Amino acid sequence: MAQVSEAQVREALNSVNDPEIKRPITELGMVDTITIDDATITVRLLLTVSGCPLKDTLTRDVTAAVTKIAPASAVRVDMGVMTDEQRKDMQTMLRGGHTDREIPFAKPGSLTKIYAIASGKGGVGKSSVTVNLALAMARQGLKVGIVDADIYGHSIPDMLGAGDARPTQVGDMIMPVPIKGIKVISVGMLKPSRDQVVAWRGPMLDRALVQMLSDVFWGDLDALFLDLPPGTGDVAISLGQHLSNAEVIVVTTPQSAAATVAERAGTMASMMHQRVIGVVENMSYLELPSGDRMEIFGSGGGEKVATTLSSRFGYDVPLLGQIPLSEDVRVGGDSGDPIVVTDPDSNAAKELVRIADKLSGRSRGLAGMQLGLAPAGRL
Repeated sequence: MAQVSEAQVREALNSVNDPEIKRPITELGMVDTITIDDATITVRLLLTVSGCPLKDTLTRDVTAAVTKIAPASAVRVDMGVMTDEQRKDMQTMLRGGHTDREIPFAKPGSLTKIYAIASGKGGVGKSSVTVNLALAMARQGLKVGIVDADIYGHSIPDMLGAGDARPTQVGDMIMPVPIKGIKVISVGMLKPSRDQVVAWRGPMLDRALVQMLSDVFWGDLDALFLDLPPGTGDVAISLGQHLSNAEVIVVTTPQSAAATVAERAGTMASMMHQRVIGVVENMSYLELPSGDRMEIFGSGGGEKVATTLSSRFGYDVPLLGQIPLSEDVRVGGDSGDPIVVTDPDSNAAKELVRIADKLSGRSRGLAGMQLGLAPAGRL
């Protein structure tokens, strides 16, 4: 077989994506030099950072791509590191030519659906709902991300079995951590140690949210989930200011006390000109071995919240689903193996998947959305 050319090797490397950025290494400027002699093809790669955790993956993928067009040659992969200028050029390219930081999801042309998962109080299973809905959508083949915006009570990494994961930083750009087919970022991943307490007030909370939305390179996402802290505090206000196009899902449990508080979370979203697209009732009932249902936390809370918010806003806020109380949901959250992955045939998983199907099947539109406009002359 005739010896391959450098151009042919570069063409083959177009099929190799960076494992974190998900773009071709040739496009990112990571292929430095290609040396070809009679027996060996040497590819020198420039890593974004010296301690790149996925360099073994890159070595394997580059070797496979080159071997495919030159099976008789040995393939050698050398590793170097980008200069500050090269990293800056790559960041500018990834940001679409912009050198300044911006929230891509806030741009008018963004096609990413943003789902803010809110609750009036803690303990209703908001984070487990977030994780399972995100994974259910990812299993449909969609590109999904999660922002753990619950700054004080960040639990998303642990629920995904990645409590010790740390993102790669390229200059002032942060790569989200790929976990179970989705991209994730959390304040818990940015702390020096897991046991460090986050003791921030308003301005710092806003800065943290903006950093996770603008400094992180999310790439092209179909859906982005934000796990909000419970209540109607600083993060909910900041989200409304920075992402008024986010659609809010209110999570509650069946009892009246939880439902009343959940209505406040929905009302807060509306005040920030965000559309509330539905209510999820979690821990709705316990399935008994006999097939009967025990309503441990009462009944009707989710329907009450949906009815009240529909009346208050003047558009339909549906009850998206009622997730049964299941020990496996709790076990999956503790072990880092969510139920939609480990036991997709369980009733709880089926209901979560059904809710995810409803969300992913929705089309975008302005119907019912408050645009934040006021008549001339009003302040």
